Amino acid sequence: MSDPRLPVLPVTFRPTRTRAVLLAVGTVMFATITAVALMLDKLGPGERASFVFTAALFFGVLALLSRPKVVADDEGVTVVNLTRRRRLAWAEILQVNLREGDPWVFLDLSDGTSMPALGIQPGIGKRQAIRDAQALRALAETRGTGTDAA
Repeated sequence: MSDPRLPVLPVTFRPTRTRAVLLAVGTVMFATITAVALMLDKLGPGERASFVFTAALFFGVLALLSRPKVVADDEGVTVVNLTRRRRLAWAEILQVNLREGDPWVFLDLSDGTSMPALGIQPGIGKRQAIRDAQALRALAETRGTGTDAA
């Protein structure tokens, strides 16, 4: 019988609300700054371009902050953080931890290190993050050599 805690693979965990807020704010900021640049009559073409470039830069930073995710499939887990992506086999994940006050999930790895997985973060979606962390923990326990960490 299958465990009800286990999601169907492949599954992607990401802070959906945080991502939506970041991308919405980025879009509004880009549109507003660009509109201001186009409406100001005293600006030259170079100044308008610098406004649009600055707006694109702000949007890019917010898009980068919305990038984190954790993708689990039959072979393992892909952790996508702000600027790095790392592929882990299930056997490499010993524990999945999300303790009170943690900003995101930490994965204890078989090489003795701990790796942050920013794709599961309590932020503005605490209940969802707890469910996602429990699901990832259950997957690690059944598919790898992981042990339960309270």
